[in-house]
Amino acid sequence: MAGILILVLFIIAGILTGLNIEIPYSYSNYIAVAILACLDSVFGGFTANIEKKFDMKLFLSGFFGNAIISTLLVYIGEKLNVDIYLAVVIVFSGRLLNNFASIRRNFTNKIDEKASNNKAKIKQNKSLKKDKKLKNKEDSSNTNLEEDI
Repeated sequence: MAGILILVLFIIAGILTGLNIEIPYSYSNYIAVAILACLDSVFGGFTANIEKKFDMKLFLSGFFGNAIISTLLVYIGEKLNVDIYLAVVIVFSGRLLNNFASIRRNFTNKIDEKASNNKAKIKQNKSLKKDKKLKNKEDSSNTNLEEDI
């Protein structure tokens, strides 16, 4: 519960900070790539959590490491007058989409499993009802035979 409260507080703080701070245009490539790198780490962490492989140390090192390295690549690219940030955007976008596809696949598999389990339960209930009806018919026919004797 405390973790959710902290998460909500940080989201609100981030939104308020983002609304009140103006970022110069010259930094837009840096910020865009850093945000994309962080989003990649968040989706990767979510995927790892779903697959029961989440490690907080790995997540934090990836979160900050990806953001710093991607920002450094943009800086080096600007100094060399090469648009390296495009390569960074392509790589992190591909990874982000792969992580999202993995999350989507996992959730659709869980939904399919629940649906098939529900179908199996319904089928089992129907067969149990049929068995009860047949047993009741047999019992009633046996009592009729006993009455005739």
